[in-house]
Amino acid sequence: MKKLLALLLLVINSCNSEAQLASLEATAYADAIKTKDIQILDARTSDEFKSGYIKNALQANWLNKAEFEDRTQHLDKNKPVYIYCLSGGRSAAAGAYLVSKGYKVTNLEGGMNAWKMNNLPVAGGSNTPQTSMDSYLGQVQSTPIVLVDFGAEWCPPCRKMEPVLDAFMKANAGKLTLVKMDGGVEDQLMKSLNVEALPTFILYKNGKEVIRKQGLVTQEEFTSWLK
Repeated sequence: MKKLLALLLLVINSCNSEAQLASLEATAYADAIKTKDIQILDARTSDEFKSGYIKNALQANWLNKAEFEDRTQHLDKNKPVYIYCLSGGRSAAAGAYLVSKGYKVTNLEGGMNAWKMNNLPVAGGSNTPQTSMDSYLGQVQSTPIVLVDFGAEWCPPCRKMEPVLDAFMKANAGKLTLVKMDGGVEDQLMKSLNVEALPTFILYKNGKEVIRKQGLVTQEEFTSWLK
């Protein structure tokens, strides 16, 4: 009985040790993310992200639990996640949450502060001008049917939608125009149009909004919008 108990404790401890959040200092982290089939996740706010981020990073604000849960559910559990924030605290908490959900996660020790101190490359940080409402209206009125995609490269569900959107547009070439709006830039336009999350798809017919949906859309659903 004692041997059985000891074996059971060994198995439990082994499982617990495997489900721990790993961490790496900046240079080792930079080497690790050069590997293929990994996912990089920025746990900071969208404003922090816009100031500069690690190339190819997705973004989900840990301080906004609803957003974080919604976006991270689209991560691939078969691929390791490399997470970071400004100084390492938020990403450690977020990483622990993801570990509890079955993801293999590695945290960046010291966050972006440590990354920059080691003179590692930072993407973004540019002051891209935003689209005016007049310009936007001009685009949605340019052809009889226009599909607007409010998304971003760093948004997990947006990336998941890319092949679906590509297939839909190829299947309906010449029937409609696709307008892509960068949700990481167009915050004023999104506010004016009450676009609250990414991705959001809006279909216009003759310049008037007829359908809107937030989140994932199937190719079949997109096709039904054209009827």
